[in-house]
Amino acid sequence: MKLFISPGACSLAPHIVLQESGLSFEIEKVNLKTQLTETGAAFTEINPKAYVPALLLDSGELLTEGPAIVQYLADLAPEKNLAPAHGTLARYQLQAWLNYVSTELHKSFVPFFHHGSDDWKAEGKENLETRYAYVNQHLATQPYLMGDDFSVADAYLFTVTRWLRVSKLDLATWPHLAAFQTRMTERPAVKAALTAEGLRS
Repeated sequence: MKLFISPGACSLAPHIVLQESGLSFEIEKVNLKTQLTETGAAFTEINPKAYVPALLLDSGELLTEGPAIVQYLADLAPEKNLAPAHGTLARYQLQAWLNYVSTELHKSFVPFFHHGSDDWKAEGKENLETRYAYVNQHLATQPYLMGDDFSVADAYLFTVTRWLRVSKLDLATWPHLAAFQTRMTERPAVKAALTAEGLRS
């Protein structure tokens, strides 16, 4: 499998999951401005959506959208317990968290990355403050979103929370979330993904 990434972007989440899974894979970086991959391929010919992540399967099929990709990867390595089993309530709770991170956190960062107006940024900042307060409270009594064990949703939460600096919000405002970020950076798979993307010295 090949994962197309942009260092530090939301593609970091499936990259972490791949590292956690023990599956064989390679990464290829994409310049999202030029739409060229590091090997010179036209990314839009690979993924017409023109954004990462995109996972090229051994079959030649392409899977896109981070929440779908991380669940697919978890199901390829069930012995790693990266996601609850299909059909269980816990699996739907995992999907709820993936959706929450995607729509309530990830999308609230958009104005900071795309030169949004001051009003748009203020709205995004207000959303982030409210949504992160909720996550912080949830993490007050457990180390990970789903309880005692890491899941693919944690990789996504960790990834978008790394972007807080662009919003001028202080992670220290939410001590349980800050502890979660520290906990995540200590995971060997997270260290490996950050190093591969040039995000860790």
